[in-house]
Amino acid sequence: MALGLLILRLVVGLTMAAHGAQKLFGWFGGYGLAGTGGFLEQLGFVPGRRHALFAGLAEVGGGLLLALGLATPLAAMLITSVMFVAIATVHIKHGFFNHNQGYEYNLTVAAVAVSVAMIGAGPFSVDGALRLQDAGPVWGLAALLAAVVGGAVQLAGRKAPATQKAN
Repeated sequence: MALGLLILRLVVGLTMAAHGAQKLFGWFGGYGLAGTGGFLEQLGFVPGRRHALFAGLAEVGGGLLLALGLATPLAAMLITSVMFVAIATVHIKHGFFNHNQGYEYNLTVAAVAVSVAMIGAGPFSVDGALRLQDAGPVWGLAALLAAVVGGAVQLAGRKAPATQKAN
């Protein structure tokens, strides 16, 4: 079981970190801060470059923390918050399935992150090596609640998307 949890953390965590590196640095075919910022401004997140920076940092930071199994509830909160905002602003209107740009992927990533916060990072982790007891239903639910509140704050500060502005 511990090896399975390690594999899950590494795959999801490093995938999230790579996704954030697309935003921050333009790596792996990403658009970097300028391109991602422009897209986020179209969604109403102004200034877009700052929002791209924080989204990228949350993805890289949360992903690396999850992969390492370090401060796992914090990792879950960072990842889930970004996924919540992505679902609400981009993916929900496309339905569930990813092949239609739906929220399937985002929901799966958030569920994995919150589940790992509830289960714990396992013995093959920094949390495990330090014998940190920061896992369980309360930690997972706290990470989920903080993610939803943080995401809601971001959504509340959003301007009307450029495509919906009146002339």
